[in-house]
Amino acid sequence: MANLVCTGASMSCSYGSASSSLVILPINMVNSDSMPAATVNDFVPLMNILPFGECSSELNPVVAAIILASNGAQTTAPCIPSTVSPWSPGISDVMINGMNALDDGSTCDCLWQGSISFDSAGEEDVDIA
Repeated sequence: MANLVCTGASMSCSYGSASSSLVILPINMVNSDSMPAATVNDFVPLMNILPFGECSSELNPVVAAIILASNGAQTTAPCIPSTVSPWSPGISDVMINGMNALDDGSTCDCLWQGSISFDSAGEEDVDIA
């Protein structure tokens, strides 16, 4: 069973070294239980999606530059999320202000080929049936 995602949901990136927490501004005026509920459009880097520690993707230009400068030694660089499209798939039959609500089975892609997924929804007692 899927869980409605809200502020504080724990996320991981496939190229990140640490987990991060989702931040949802209270502009939708809809709460999951006591925290602002998320929609598929809550994917803005550094506002909704915070850094995941260090990035190890060689497609990240900063990581690539460091590898080039170090004669090919594998390395990491500070993560700066670069998400440009909404979470997918979301909950097609639950709408928040005209947008699909976000469930913990959804993912979001980073330009550097990282896949962002949820470790926890933020409030586990709000199930979507």
